[in-house]
Amino acid sequence: MKKTAILLVLLVSTFHLLAQPVRNFEFRGVWIATVENIDWPSKRGLPAQTQQQEFIKILDIHQKNGMNAVVVQVRPAADAMYPSSFEPWSEYLTGKQGLAPEPFYDPLAFMIEETHKRGMEFHAWLNPYRAVFNVNRSSVAENHITKQRPEWFLIYGDKKYFDPGIPAVRSYTAALVKDLVNRYAIDAVHMDDYFYPYRIAGKEFPDQASFAKYGNSLSKDEWRRSNCDSIIVQLKKTIVATNPRVKFGISPFGVWRNKTQDPRGSETKGGQTNYDDLYADILLWLQKGWIDYVVPQLYWERGHKLADYDVLLKWWNDYAYGKHLYIGHGIYRAGTNDAWKNYNQIPDQINLLRSFTTTQGSVFYNSSTFAKNPNGWNDSLQNNYYKYPALVPPMPWLDDIAPDAPSIQKKGATHFVVNYNGKEKIKSFGIFSAGVGTKATAKNAQLVKLLVANKSAIVDISTMTQKKNEKFYVASVDLNNNVSSLVELN
Repeated sequence: MKKTAILLVLLVSTFHLLAQPVRNFEFRGVWIATVENIDWPSKRGLPAQTQQQEFIKILDIHQKNGMNAVVVQVRPAADAMYPSSFEPWSEYLTGKQGLAPEPFYDPLAFMIEETHKRGMEFHAWLNPYRAVFNVNRSSVAENHITKQRPEWFLIYGDKKYFDPGIPAVRSYTAALVKDLVNRYAIDAVHMDDYFYPYRIAGKEFPDQASFAKYGNSLSKDEWRRSNCDSIIVQLKKTIVATNPRVKFGISPFGVWRNKTQDPRGSETKGGQTNYDDLYADILLWLQKGWIDYVVPQLYWERGHKLADYDVLLKWWNDYAYGKHLYIGHGIYRAGTNDAWKNYNQIPDQINLLRSFTTTQGSVFYNSSTFAKNPNGWNDSLQNNYYKYPALVPPMPWLDDIAPDAPSIQKKGATHFVVNYNGKEKIKSFGIFSAGVGTKATAKNAQLVKLLVANKSAIVDISTMTQKKNEKFYVASVDLNNNVSSLVELN
């Protein structure tokens, strides 16, 4: 029965494929969580070589599924998955915070290299304010910031947090981000939904002392939101000053505010919200251009009684303010209820978001779920939705200058040497196909292959399926995914 159902999904997917428009620009990402070893490494204390093999296997799965970006958690709790002068090695690597991998290597440099080798973007995911994941059992090194500057931290529930109301905390975070952007070839800095922590029933976040010192006559709610606004502005300025091509994205909880709380709010009911509970005014950040993209975590199913995916998808499209909007899908929920046992849940979510011109793609949580091919969704992506490669959509406010077109030399009946001699750096060549008589551009020709290279590459068109009355073209792709004019391979 299960095989029959999956076959039906593939047949439906094939039907959809016939009618699909060209989608050469679409964000297709996956969150790879390191906290508590959710996704990588599979457990603490593995040899360095095993860690590397595991990460390569993860990338290979996602590349096969058509992904073009990974969002990797490199700072789960004021610790580092890389050598840092600010914070100790993460316990999730070696089992003990502060203990380096053995034999020594730089996991972040390795992960970035392997990701870029596959033509994918690497977004460095930082948890902004969580400092100790569990005060009862987490490993905490002697040089951890909680021991160096204990006055910066507050305990809430079983976790220890930076106090966002202390200006020095924001400066420390900005310095850490500057170091990361300066030292590593990351494509983006990514922060998740944990600003002020989610409320614990009956307990107030214990920041009265910093409020009394820094409140500046604001109400506590206004002050907390102001603190979150301040760190976002400071981080954006830091990133731009350090490497202006690096993007800055936020992945908030899926509800900004309910309509019962605000006329601009969504038709959702109850629960905590970004604005009122996490003190993250995402709409302000988008409107002011303090962030480049937003990935609301729409982990609910279509038709959910309190937070309907369809309702929230439309709402976020209405309030993207011209910045990039990618939708966070909760594939980890596969099989948890009738809606998530439905093979069409994710395909339908993708189809719906593609009906909005203001949505540029998807990010899936979480990585390890894909290893199980839940509901045949890997097959749906490979055979339909992500059958053809796509580039991450360029951000014109960062860079809108297209690189020079490549030159080509024919070497035999089907082989071409492609060379790039332009001034702007490129990261790949795109191979496109279009019908005879079409004035081919990156928007109307079909992207069929990406060749990772910054100077030259060899193209063998005999390895690609060529339809009747179809021609192949090549173009240069720069670091912001701007595409040159297309050059015919003939």
